[in-house]
Amino acid sequence: MIDPCFDRISFFQSNILALNKTVNPLDILRSGQFFLIESNTIGVLKRSGTALGRTIRTFVLLLALSTVFVLANVRDGWAASSAVFSVRGVKVDVTAASTSEARDKALAMGERAAFRQLLERLTLRSDYRLLPNFSGGEIASYVLDFEVAEEKASAVRYLATLNYSFKADDVRRLLIDREIPFAETTSKPVLVLPVYQTAGTLLLWDDPNPWRQAWDERPEMYSLVPAILPLGDLADIAVIGPEQAVAGDDQRLSAIAGRYDAGDTVVAHATLKMDRERPDLEVYVTRYGTALQEQTVVKSFASGPAETLEMLLARAAIELTSQIEDNWKRDNLLQFGRQAVIAVKIRIGGLKDWLDIRSRLDGVAVIRRSDLVILSLDEVRVNLHYIGEPEQLALALEQADLVINREGDGWVLELGK
Repeated sequence: MIDPCFDRISFFQSNILALNKTVNPLDILRSGQFFLIESNTIGVLKRSGTALGRTIRTFVLLLALSTVFVLANVRDGWAASSAVFSVRGVKVDVTAASTSEARDKALAMGERAAFRQLLERLTLRSDYRLLPNFSGGEIASYVLDFEVAEEKASAVRYLATLNYSFKADDVRRLLIDREIPFAETTSKPVLVLPVYQTAGTLLLWDDPNPWRQAWDERPEMYSLVPAILPLGDLADIAVIGPEQAVAGDDQRLSAIAGRYDAGDTVVAHATLKMDRERPDLEVYVTRYGTALQEQTVVKSFASGPAETLEMLLARAAIELTSQIEDNWKRDNLLQFGRQAVIAVKIRIGGLKDWLDIRSRLDGVAVIRRSDLVILSLDEVRVNLHYIGEPEQLALALEQADLVINREGDGWVLELGK
């Protein structure tokens, strides 16, 4: 008989222990027994024809038992993020002798372009030269599925928009085997403030602001660092001005980021120079927020003989976006040679809280495995097996709105504010 003062249910490596007796949860379900909690009292009742009385403020853990296999099983390997390993919106336009031939060539072309886009998304630009140049047949083995979002065809021409999903574990293994460093942690949205300086005047919210327009018109493409622009409405104007953005006013930068639920803020300060009687740019791009360290990129862009100011600004915005992405990837490269485990305590108000947090943990790329050690009414204890530095783990958790803090001799994991 279970002690009526026992007020915790603990799961140790897929087993339920009560009074030093190991109980298989499947046996409990088969026998028709239920765990009932009333205040701090637990009783075990066998199913019978009588109604369950005195169950005020009683929480039936049948759901917990039916999902215990999900909760207690060791999570092997990495959790695949479908968005990271999916490439959408691939445009193809092929002309051939017949519609079927054009379609076949277009699908092969789209598959090759999507696979290349995925590999470049995960790796540093300096390593693009190391990426494999596979044949169509070799790429096909990495494709999980694809869909034709839109298509048009004539007797000799085929146009389509294609979406691809790739096998995450196979792609990871490909890069590991070829010793190509890669990252897959997605940053929370980054808010970009494009400050344009011309003739000694700083422009941010002014219209026109050709620098802001260049950022707004960048090609749409999924990135590990999703960049968004503020609306520039009266509320934005009241929060921060161009001088405060350039000065790096932390309080106001945090406030404007909060308006858009962004993790970080990027101030892109571009100065127009006409020393050659041609438009040139000097750009300072600084990222403030959760990055491991404050990051500033300084680049100069000289216009070509036939390049207009608008073309120069567009090229600079695309180049700097790639540089920001590279900085993020470099901070979050998966370090397979460094593996560690950390025991964390998670305070919960119920099963729903734990399922929410566990779902978030599943999306953290640096966590290779999570072992559930204890599950009680108000607390969960988990061993997180991760790769890389502790700072990388903390940064990756922040992107999932999770915060890890030291408490006494241990660590506490909780949802971010």
